Amino acid sequence: MPEMNSLWSPNQDTLKKSNMYLYMKYINKKYNFNFTSYSQLHKWSIDNYEEFWTSIWEQSKLIYSKKYTTVCIDKSQTKFNIPRPTWFDGARLNFAENMLKYRDDKTALTFWSEDKPPVYISYYDLYLKVAKFATALKNSGVESGDRVAGYISNIPEAVIAMLATTSLGAIWSSSSPDFGFNGVMDRFGQIKPKILIAVNGYRYNGKDFSNIDKISNVAENIDSIEKIIIIDKVNTKESSTTSFDNTKFINWDSFSYNDAEKIDFQQLPFDHPVYIMYSSGTTGTPKCIVHGSGGTLLQHYKELALHTDLSREDNISFFTTCGWMMWNWLVSSLQIGANVFLFDGSPAYPNMNRMWDSIEKEKLTIFGTSPKYLTTSQKSSIKPIGKHNLSSLKTILSTGSPLSSENFDYVYNDIKTDVRLSSITGGTDIISCFALGNPTMPVYSEELQCIGLGMAVESWNENRESLLDEQGELVCTKPFPSMPIYFWNDPDNKKYFSAYFDYFENIWKHGDFIKITSNGGMIVLGRSDATLNPGGIRIGTSEIYRTVEAMDAIKDSIVVGQKYDGDTRVILFVVMQKGYELTKQLKKEIKDLIKNEATPRHIPKKIKEISEVPITISGKKVELAVTRILNNENVSNKSALANPKSLEQFYSIKL
Repeated sequence: MPEMNSLWSPNQDTLKKSNMYLYMKYINKKYNFNFTSYSQLHKWSIDNYEEFWTSIWEQSKLIYSKKYTTVCIDKSQTKFNIPRPTWFDGARLNFAENMLKYRDDKTALTFWSEDKPPVYISYYDLYLKVAKFATALKNSGVESGDRVAGYISNIPEAVIAMLATTSLGAIWSSSSPDFGFNGVMDRFGQIKPKILIAVNGYRYNGKDFSNIDKISNVAENIDSIEKIIIIDKVNTKESSTTSFDNTKFINWDSFSYNDAEKIDFQQLPFDHPVYIMYSSGTTGTPKCIVHGSGGTLLQHYKELALHTDLSREDNISFFTTCGWMMWNWLVSSLQIGANVFLFDGSPAYPNMNRMWDSIEKEKLTIFGTSPKYLTTSQKSSIKPIGKHNLSSLKTILSTGSPLSSENFDYVYNDIKTDVRLSSITGGTDIISCFALGNPTMPVYSEELQCIGLGMAVESWNENRESLLDEQGELVCTKPFPSMPIYFWNDPDNKKYFSAYFDYFENIWKHGDFIKITSNGGMIVLGRSDATLNPGGIRIGTSEIYRTVEAMDAIKDSIVVGQKYDGDTRVILFVVMQKGYELTKQLKKEIKDLIKNEATPRHIPKKIKEISEVPITISGKKVELAVTRILNNENVSNKSALANPKSLEQFYSIKL
């Protein structure tokens, strides 16, 4: 493989001050090693994963009332033989207590919305607010194992409610308020929450949207809900609490009004459930993925402190909703004592400079975003490097889909020349990352900097052979603490097993095509469950997107495979930029570019114009649903889509 030039690399001062470097020194001293590279450290972490995760327990200064007796107990849980060990058996701790270990005057939460002044909450005030809400939940009968659901925006109340819930040992689950009724029922209807916390509406792109009717319908259809706590966030025709003719409904301020100043943190096992997350649900009812408190704490500490280089002095943000795991990941920054920046609304309102304004004004050091946002900023000719003071910004994080070379070029040419751009990948399934950033390693175009510590990630072909610099399936060959503890309503683990361990028996297959590079990094090539298979050759979709969406004429695109004459043909749908038309000449240019920048097998047989690309609430392209429509198969669940009506256009397109 030819040598590549890095886009960023740490200077010696930055490297030696980084948490990753200091951690390697700690391991060298503890075990009398002489590691000088990340690759050596990573190999040790997967070859000796019990010792590694013990070191993360120690480094994170985990608060516990009882220490573990055994680090890792391998045992078959069911006939399906889920290879998930029992971690840190015998330990007793509380998730929220570890998130609230700091109780001083330093800012814990900074909150921006579209139409109100910023809000700042200190760690001391956050503790008091959680104490009051936890007391109110306890007085309402919430106990360990109960579910509390948030139909809620990315606001401070979401963080407060989650911490109050988990302080009692209850389980938190949340979804964004722009989910429709069916989407909420598909999720909360399965887990049967005792308490529902909901915003009366939300504001997006300068417009208010009422949620009162949806909340009423949810309350009527989930009989387990005993109380609905309403947060007034938008002006509705009627006040939210009086518009509900039901004694179950109570205003947030009234509910949490009490004299409590102390939290009684329930001490629970390491694997006690803390979150219920949901699969995308684009091809069926979402799977309810249950994550444990201890594994989430340790995995997030490792990723935030070591890989992201987060400290108490940092201000961290990630543009997300409460329906995406990046919200859970972001909020875990509290265990490190950082300032967590929350944003509710459109990142493009009142203009595309909104996020760059926030970085400048709040002196954000770590900014989390998506390739889509970077692409949109670039195509809108936004050049922060000349208009904003981004001197505080050290790191840009990106996830949701692979970063293209154009995204990398845009960041270093038009945003900041000395920023570390860290693409990360993982998912709801593990509430964390398989590959991510590293303050001690260079940044190369299109690559995620490294595979995470303790994550035995490989790229496999169908014969279970490990590949280097070749496309393969992302597998993880050894266990890790943030694997789901179980799926809800899956008593024999059948759904759990089939989701990850069926393809390569007892080996986690994640469903991504990847390439592990000679640099020690990773390139994500797209979902393998949305594989294009023309002529029997399996190809991912990201290479097509990278080429097509770099064109000035193309605003967005989605590519799928259609069964045709005993084979699969590639169909490309494009959304045109204003002022451009999909002419025969442009189609030829698209095909020529794909041929030159990918392979002839990537060339679409048909290119058609559409009005918009169907996406999930978290912004991911819904390739599988479009594939099913083109192959005359049923799309059973549209509630996970942000724009479900966008699917209708594919039924009438003639190919």
